[in-house]
Amino acid sequence: MRRLLRLLGIALLIVAVCLTGLGIALRHSSACGTAPALPGGMQPMKAVVHRCYGAPGVLKLEDIEKPNISGDSVLVRVRAVSLNPHDWHVMRGQPYFLRLLTGLGAPRDVHAVASDFAGTVEAAGKDVKRLKVGDEVLGYAPDALAQYVTVRESGPIVAKPAALSFEQAAALPVAGITALQALRDLGHIRPGEKVLINGASGGVGVFAVQLAKSFGAEVTGVCSTRNLEMVRALGADHVIDYTKEDFTQGTGRYELILDVAGNRSITEYRRVLEPQGVVALIGVNRGNWLGPFEGPLEATMLEPFVKQKFLSMFAQPNREDLVKLAELTQSGKLKAVIDRHYTLGEAAQAMGYLEAGHARGKVVIDVD
Repeated sequence: MRRLLRLLGIALLIVAVCLTGLGIALRHSSACGTAPALPGGMQPMKAVVHRCYGAPGVLKLEDIEKPNISGDSVLVRVRAVSLNPHDWHVMRGQPYFLRLLTGLGAPRDVHAVASDFAGTVEAAGKDVKRLKVGDEVLGYAPDALAQYVTVRESGPIVAKPAALSFEQAAALPVAGITALQALRDLGHIRPGEKVLINGASGGVGVFAVQLAKSFGAEVTGVCSTRNLEMVRALGADHVIDYTKEDFTQGTGRYELILDVAGNRSITEYRRVLEPQGVVALIGVNRGNWLGPFEGPLEATMLEPFVKQKFLSMFAQPNREDLVKLAELTQSGKLKAVIDRHYTLGEAAQAMGYLEAGHARGKVVIDVD
């Protein structure tokens, strides 16, 4: 028995040392490097990069190599880009576990800053069939904050509705797809259901309100005082001012709750959730370590004891859902809400404003 306990103690010590080492590695942030000189003969373009983790000041406008297209991809001259909360998490490398994907110490891909774009096809590969030079498009690419981006034709890129400006089109991809997939795929929304959207005035929230109404739901939006009228105008049947009323202490009960704000615990949501209701956890907790995993972990521990469901998701950009969103905007059933515009050289200010958490709808960067 003593030998077994000694071996168990050694094993626990090794695990503790490994976890401590991993924690130190994840928290370490290297100093920002300098931009390397471009090789001779390379065609440059302007792009926003981050060569280290940190506050918005790490974002720099630099000359990098203009991308080349392959046979099944198109080169898009970017006209507008919109920002999402995921972008500032990548910029800061927080929660720290995110660095297992983005790079320890410093970002592996210094150009991966933002992903939503709209622009004009400038060149097409020999195998491209659907798109052609001159087409106005919108889509998703992890390195979109630049003058040019390449996307495979089969990927998340679709024709821009003629009724939309480039700025409005750029606001659609991640936020729109997140709202659509949360309501349709996670929440299995049905006509007549009572749906609450916590964070109804943010980038995802403004689309979620409109989409929930298009599905025939009775929608309650939670937002601050200054955004009440905007959320009503988007179609919400009821609005709750969180600065004056705690909806988790109210009498309302909901079949589906979208947690966009990420500022409530599962215990609080249970009070206003119907016995077999669903909470879609799509908001990102700002903790340094667990971040978006905190809610799902709490839900996993609670799941065996309750019939209510607490489900988390990360948006999966795809062409089919972009087509659906584009059709809804073209028909006037869905519209983008843009709070502020910035230039490419003002990307740091734009990210700082978004990170502060008070944006109404989307923050857009005009690349031209």
